[in-house]
Amino acid sequence: MLTMRNVSALLVVCFVAGLARAQDQATSSGVPVRIVVTVEGQKDHAPPNLAPNDVLVYLENERMRVTDWTPVQNDRTGLELWLLIDDGTDTALGTQLEDLRRFVLEQRSTTQVGIGYLRNGTVQVQQKPTTDHALAAKTIRLPVGQPGISASPYLALTDLIQKWPKAGQVREVLMITSGVDPDNGPGPSNPYLDHTIELAQREGVVVHSIYFSSAGHFGHSLWQINWGQNYLSQLAEETGGELFWLGTSNPVSFAPYLNELNQHFGGQHILTFWAQGDPGYRRVKLKTEVPHVALVGPSKVYVSSGR
Repeated sequence: MLTMRNVSALLVVCFVAGLARAQDQATSSGVPVRIVVTVEGQKDHAPPNLAPNDVLVYLENERMRVTDWTPVQNDRTGLELWLLIDDGTDTALGTQLEDLRRFVLEQRSTTQVGIGYLRNGTVQVQQKPTTDHALAAKTIRLPVGQPGISASPYLALTDLIQKWPKAGQVREVLMITSGVDPDNGPGPSNPYLDHTIELAQREGVVVHSIYFSSAGHFGHSLWQINWGQNYLSQLAEETGGELFWLGTSNPVSFAPYLNELNQHFGGQHILTFWAQGDPGYRRVKLKTEVPHVALVGPSKVYVSSGR
């Protein structure tokens, strides 16, 4: 006959075995999710190096398991970056073109840079992504400066992302635009913007913007300017990017913004975690207990069915 001690030991073994089986089943039902995370330290300081166990990931307030944490700037992955200029931007942008060319030339040798212009709801490609940065820089030109010619910068960005092949690199965009949407108009609801954000989150594309005023009436309409900047801010926040702006005025120089963006590139990592639960868009939160450090990433991720 079993003694009480033997019965207790048997129950413990059964409990541990059951727990292990439950964990195995949970792992097998999960899927890996990969996102780009920017580590931000104190201003004007290089971001600190974090270990994988310094990064905490939550989906809908439930903690997920981190499986990989790799710097973007490495020989294995690298960055593919599109510089997009709104053709409806005021031609005063000409004073900033040298800063943009210098920014392209400063990119790492492994970074592929593409140059395009937002026009009629699409991207007019000046230069396909290339590691020949001098060639890419030469294709940067003055915008046409025709009011409303972009149709909608968000439709154009959607068009680019849909045609952008996945090749293993991290994919990011820097848009020079006012954010004003002539097709949809101003207001709290913009379906073009919403669709662009969801697509960027699903495809893992990070979107940064620099505000520069539109040509014509859109460039001095406070109502249009306000909503354009709100749209750009939402686009950056929800994809893990950054919006650079100087109130309703055009910046004197892009150089400080571009230097800060280069610093962000140096602090970016590819975070892979094991996601469990129902497929679809899920809200994600990133945390770290390392002091004076912030983790910036998308507000939502798309979890596939794993099939």
